[in-house]
Amino acid sequence: MSDQHPEATIRPMRPDDVETAERLSAEAFHELDLRMHPRSLPEPVIRPPERGAAWVRRTRHFLETDPEGCWVAEDASGMLGFATSYNREKLWCLATYAVRPALQGQGLGRPLLAAALHHGRGSLRGMLSSSSDPRAVRRYRLASFTLHPQMYLHGAVDRTAIPVGTGEKVREGSAGDIDLMDSVDRLTRGAAHGPDHEVLLDTWRLLVSDTTTGAGYAYVGGGSVALLAATNRRTASRLLWTALADTGPDDGGTASVPHVTAANHWAIDVGLAARLELRTEGYLGLRGMEPPTPYLHNGALL
Repeated sequence: MSDQHPEATIRPMRPDDVETAERLSAEAFHELDLRMHPRSLPEPVIRPPERGAAWVRRTRHFLETDPEGCWVAEDASGMLGFATSYNREKLWCLATYAVRPALQGQGLGRPLLAAALHHGRGSLRGMLSSSSDPRAVRRYRLASFTLHPQMYLHGAVDRTAIPVGTGEKVREGSAGDIDLMDSVDRLTRGAAHGPDHEVLLDTWRLLVSDTTTGAGYAYVGGGSVALLAATNRRTASRLLWTALADTGPDDGGTASVPHVTAANHWAIDVGLAARLELRTEGYLGLRGMEPPTPYLHNGALL
């Protein structure tokens, strides 16, 4: 197996690359899903339009804030792979990293990741959310990331388990809460999300809890928790219970709480109390930091 792809060029991503990268991403992650969870008959590579549009919106955002963190591998046939990353207050994050399935293992991934990592050379900490793909996991470990197994909770919420008074100290949030959220971010993961809140607000519903005993927030929607951060576990649990209680028929009757690390057993306790099923999937990769808590990270906006 070759350590490099001699005909490929690594160059900065351009705005007109984004839609091609979205299709490549859908193809690559569909192939990974088939490999890690085989099915008798492969389904077509179709990403729901709303998810595709959100992916494009998010990636254009990274190009606007961190053009030096976004890279493409290409040859005469077109795009072969890409990586997007960004810096937030001395925290470097890898958003997305993919190579066309037929070309994986040919050495394209290493220079792409190296280019993205170079963008974070001045950052003290690093975060990424990895699939369970052994090749990706190996690449991240070789880049000195510690790997923390991720769990996820999924299933129908037992409505009888929802504590009385859930939601009483939680309100709808808005852009006016960004300073509060950035403050919570700095306490939990060491860096604010800053401009990323604009994208999150466009995509998800925001819940906020701000009392004399603690503060926190959660982005939720479609029965899923997209991101949750709080100054203490009681506030985090209150936000998670509120998100689960708000799950309804429009969400297919199920709730999903992804990206739970062992540092966040409070979330496991809430999920199991709500009768959700607990499984493992992928890793949180970290450099220069411990797993954030109380914190449930986002897959791309971490």
